[in-house]
Amino acid sequence: MDLPLEHLRTLAAAVDAGTLDRAAAQLGVTPSAVSQRIRAIEQRVGRIVLQRTKPVRPTAAGEPLVRLARQLGLLEREALDALGADDAGGGPRVALAVNADSLITWFLPVLARVTAERAVTFELHREDQERTAQLLEAGTVMGAVTAQREPVSGCVSSPLGRMRYVPVAERAFAERWLPEGPTAAALERAPLVDFDAHDTLQTAFARLRGAESTGPRHVISASAEFAEAVRMGLGWGMLLPGQFEAGVADGSLVVLSDETIEVPLWWQRWNLASPLLDLVSDAVADAARASDALV
Repeated sequence: MDLPLEHLRTLAAAVDAGTLDRAAAQLGVTPSAVSQRIRAIEQRVGRIVLQRTKPVRPTAAGEPLVRLARQLGLLEREALDALGADDAGGGPRVALAVNADSLITWFLPVLARVTAERAVTFELHREDQERTAQLLEAGTVMGAVTAQREPVSGCVSSPLGRMRYVPVAERAFAERWLPEGPTAAALERAPLVDFDAHDTLQTAFARLRGAESTGPRHVISASAEFAEAVRMGLGWGMLLPGQFEAGVADGSLVVLSDETIEVPLWWQRWNLASPLLDLVSDAVADAARASDALV
């Protein structure tokens, strides 16, 4: 089956732009031409590849085609770089998905190392580690830090280590809500702090202690502010090493239990012979090994 690169690029441009009109403006063609190219793909594959919603979205059949378009674009760019072709675009754009805790603890040196060696720009998608693989599967990103060990189709996976989370509370909060420690009954009543709707760390610890439910939830979707909310006594929460030791030392925080929650992390990337992706992957592995946040 022949799928013209121009048509695949148009599909990816429509997904990125959100509308056919904006994609047409970016590509320098008419909206009718964009629509015709996408219909041509659908006729060739015999499936609808784009949901005509606002914004437009790829269907399940369209996702691998968007991923293919971006992979071909990366390989084309690297071939042109190898030929010494002059490019006014400022280098390739590398889209990655990273969970928030990795981003604030160990991941940023990856970007510094790669940009020191190559003229690239990064587009980071912050997402829960349980969901980053979905962006990889959809073709939105070319690499992801994820809790999913099984490789996404067309990708390879390698272990990074485990993030260890410790149950912590502000001292006065613990004395009020958890006077006998994190018992099941206390955890079913005590307020807690969740990062977002997909954060299961606090619930997992509560279940580990025998709780069948949890208390009222504050939702604070920013890593530094999440830790600050725990330090201020809004609720108890699972914190990373480096976020609570000073408070424990000065007596303002208490570690609720020696039991911890460990989350294994994996690096997944497109399975392409790409020097750029190799460089990114090497930088990710080195940064993970050097980090105190991973065990």
